Amino acid sequence: MAANSSTTGPARPSLGHRIGRFRLFWERVTEGIQISDLWAQFQTEARSSYGLYAREVDWEEIQKKKRWRRPFHAAWALFFAMLMKLSPARRILLLVAAVLLLYPLPALFVLSLESNEIAAAAEVKFFALGTALLFLLLALELADRVTMKRDLEIAREIQRWLVPEKAPELPGLDLAFLSRPANTVAGDYYDVIPRWPARGGSATGTPLLLVVADVAGKSVPAALLMATFQASLRAIEAGGPGLAEIVRNLNYYVCENSQNGLRFITAFLAEFDPGRGEINYTCAGHHPALIRRANGQVEALGAGGLPLGIEKDTDFPIAKTQLAPGELMFIYTDGLVEAEDAAGREFGRARLSEVVAPCDGTDSAAQVLSHIARVLDGFVGAARQHDDITCMVVRRQPV
Repeated sequence: MAANSSTTGPARPSLGHRIGRFRLFWERVTEGIQISDLWAQFQTEARSSYGLYAREVDWEEIQKKKRWRRPFHAAWALFFAMLMKLSPARRILLLVAAVLLLYPLPALFVLSLESNEIAAAAEVKFFALGTALLFLLLALELADRVTMKRDLEIAREIQRWLVPEKAPELPGLDLAFLSRPANTVAGDYYDVIPRWPARGGSATGTPLLLVVADVAGKSVPAALLMATFQASLRAIEAGGPGLAEIVRNLNYYVCENSQNGLRFITAFLAEFDPGRGEINYTCAGHHPALIRRANGQVEALGAGGLPLGIEKDTDFPIAKTQLAPGELMFIYTDGLVEAEDAAGREFGRARLSEVVAPCDGTDSAAQVLSHIARVLDGFVGAARQHDDITCMVVRRQPV
């Protein structure tokens, strides 16, 4: 009787099925990002990582070496800089892995072997062991990164509580915010604080305290000082003082916690009466806010003094201006104008003014902010964001 060969085992997946599974795997790994964008992202991250290690290298000393020896000294200096970023135990792990990969078998041991096959097998084992140690080191570093990322995510959620989630809805006024941290947590701060009834106001509007501030530095240290700055501002403002007194008290506080001027804060603070359109403001070492006038001209509000935290007894002059119906004020941090494209060119204040100028009174604050963000994204492309970006648009609606 003939054997039935049609039931020899389970059917193998078809080629189309395997290709489909690979596509799903690829989509999950790349998150749908195009190859060109992945390559640009890799280049940006590689340049950033190289800059991190290159800062630790004494390039002047390397230039003193003979020309043919410079690449070897540079490679060793970069490797050593990377090595010293690890904990002592992981440094040993990396060194052992490097030895196993670069020198799979000690020379004396190779010479003592009579069989080339044994030598080749030993080399493979050493190489495999070195690769396994590198993966172990990668796993340890990833575990630390995941733990830190989880903690930073919690810190970011707490930080979000300190700034307005959405703009307050006030008659005759249109507000919009944008915040893009360079890292998980930011050193930028923005706020809109209604001052009623402490400071009074016109019959048609509640006076507001508008604040955009930028702590020197980035990431966790800047975020911690930002949180204390927010608490101090709220405590000082609750007493109902005028803008000049608020800035003086803030400066005194920041000076007490600035580590001899290392942790200063730039800030633009304005007291705005939306009913009358009156603005009292000061610019503490911050980039000037811009006002887009009804005739299309862009005016910079740069009156002020030093950054907060430099000198305790410094003065912060209070200037005045008017915001007519249909006009808008744009406040921002330096991360916007100092954003760079892949060639290292800055976005710049002149370009920002050119972008703000066409935004007429028919555009809402959110539309103005979206327009600026689109132009910025088109300019920087895939280049890495190096600083926090925060923007606020204040638009007085036409009557």
